[in-house]
Amino acid sequence: MEHSTVNIPEFFSTGLVDLPWWGYIVVALALTHVTIAGVTIFLHRSQAHRGLDLHPIPSHFFRFWLWLTTGMVTKEWVAIHRKHHAKCETAEDPHSPMIYGIRKVLTEGAELYRAESKNAETLQKYGHGTPNDWMERNVYSRFSWQGAGLMLVTNLVLFGPLGASIWAVQMAWIPVHAAGVINGIGHFWGYRHYTVNDTSTNITPIAFWIGGEELHNNHHAFPTSARFSMRWYEFDLGWLYINILQFFGLATVKKVAPRPRFDMNKMACDADTVQAVIAHRYEIVTNYAKTLKSTCKEEILRLRQSGSSPLATMREGKAFRSFRHWLHSDIQQLSPENRASLQETLKHSDRLETIYSLRQELAKLWERSTLSKEEMVTKLEDWCKRAEATGIAQLQQFSRRLRSYA
Repeated sequence: MEHSTVNIPEFFSTGLVDLPWWGYIVVALALTHVTIAGVTIFLHRSQAHRGLDLHPIPSHFFRFWLWLTTGMVTKEWVAIHRKHHAKCETAEDPHSPMIYGIRKVLTEGAELYRAESKNAETLQKYGHGTPNDWMERNVYSRFSWQGAGLMLVTNLVLFGPLGASIWAVQMAWIPVHAAGVINGIGHFWGYRHYTVNDTSTNITPIAFWIGGEELHNNHHAFPTSARFSMRWYEFDLGWLYINILQFFGLATVKKVAPRPRFDMNKMACDADTVQAVIAHRYEIVTNYAKTLKSTCKEEILRLRQSGSSPLATMREGKAFRSFRHWLHSDIQQLSPENRASLQETLKHSDRLETIYSLRQELAKLWERSTLSKEEMVTKLEDWCKRAEATGIAQLQQFSRRLRSYA
């Protein structure tokens, strides 16, 4: 008696499209990549921050595709993200790991998003300017999850039972990577170029599968910039796609993060200096800490040897990291324990007290929005003169560079 054999791959490939096993993996990754491109280009950079304008063709394609693969409503996503920037790391932040804990944001980020999407006040206050045409009102917003159902049917028709697995990957991609990884790890672990008033980090210089969103600290420093990469070793795939769209006349870039320029012949601050310093304020505060690094290390070593200040009880590396954290932060951002340790340390070192107080004064310069340009120039020039009068060589070096901003 003959026995029939069943070819397992052929059994699972009963759809219209028959692929080898690896072909289904490629399809799943390609489809999810279109989704992340839609999120970063359309929802994030174009709709939420207005860094670029999209032609109606890619704009509506992304809207339609995101309806199929995420069920997200443009107004809801935009409003929640804008509120995140406005209320970052506070109790009103919709998804801060500093508030909810990293585990909750990583594993329940999508639930946090859904909960905030039901907040009518958030949508009204932060959701302005998003599409409100017939398709948005009668299809995308009204039947938000029916799109995901249509995607499932399409996958099953094209790929057979394996289409359900591809669909599951599609549905999980944004909740895992956007709601979990970017909102969670992007405020918990990584490196920072800019000392912004939150905990945002760059997760990695390159992550093709999330389209440039890995450069989260860069984005928080310049939220309206259509380009997220800021160093030669960082690669923003979303920015590459935007340039391709722009080449074909399908996108117009409105804003990009400014690159610092210097005029080393400038000997005094002027209105251009003030404008440049405000534009590059986060980078300047970061460079301040870097410039004073060796001076702080020497002074911390002296304090440890003398046995004075709370830093004396720490290992040298930990002591320096603690002071570096204090220097990168406004005193209001520190915990009560850190604040007390900082104040006690500054009592034992005039040099560290000078470095820290000048850093705080520098940060306050661009917070004084009521000052005229002439008053800002006077304040900045006075700061530079006092920094140079300290006799600390690295402060003098930093002051001269600050004057040269053009």
